Formats: sequence, structure tokens, C-alpha cells
Amino acid sequence: MVVRREKKRRRGERTYHGSHKKWRGGGSRGGRGAAGLHKHKWSYTVKYEPDHFGKDGFRRPKKGRSINLRELEKMLPALLEKGLAQKEGDVVKINLKKLGYTKVLGAGGVSTPMVIEAEAFSEMAIKKLEAVGGKGIIINKT
Repeated sequence: MVVRREKKRRRGERTYHGSHKKWRGGGSRGGRGAAGLHKHKWSYTVKYEPDHFGKDGFRRPKKGRSINLRELEKMLPALLEKGLAQKEGDVVKINLKKLGYTKVLGAGGVSTPMVIEAEAFSEMAIKKLEAVGGKGIIINKT
């Protein structure tokens, strides 16, 4: 077996790179990590990581506000007083989109016949409205 004249140089030793000043900081590699991807490492970004910057994915759909029939029944006198609901004979007509609501839910009882315009209705809400002589009209979401 051949005997080495000098010890084998390992990475942890000072003289691995020749001058000990050379490889101390991140300067010789153009910064550490992702530093410079918008500047001097831009060609690397374009070639190997084109999707590194910018947004990706999806946005959660906005949930609209919903209201129960019980709450609508309580609000009815105030809505009529302010002119946000119209009374046509025995039936009260309400446009919920103007009030900022999108869906009617069926919790609570209804005694007044109402024609309600909204983007969505639960099955129970439609049944309860029709039971007292009212109805639900689905309008566009725009």
C-alpha cells in the first residue's frame, strides 16, 4: 500500500479551498438561498424555476349572508315603515338582495304571506312560504 506524503484534505478543514478567506460567507455563491433571484440569479429563475414568483391556486368563493324566516317576520314592520317592503293586498313583497341577503332559510314559523325575491332558498323555507300563501322567487346572482 502506498503511503501518502500529506494528509487527505477534508471539507471541514481550513485549507480545503486553498485560501481560507475565499469560502467563508455567502459572497462567493451570490448570496444565500433565494437571494438574488430577481437580480443576478434571474437567468436561473427563468430557466429552472419559472413559477417561483407570482400567485397560484384558487380563491374561496364568497359566502353570502342568509336570513331565517323567523327573523324576516320580526323585521317586517320596520321594513314596511322604511319602504324596503311593499304591501300588495294581504301579501308583502320583499327583495332581499336590496337588504344585503342572498339566501332564505326555513327556521321559525311564518304567519304573514310573503313574496320574497332572493338568490337561493332552502326547501323548508319554500314549503313554509307556500303553506301561508306566499312564494319564493329566485333572482340572478349578478
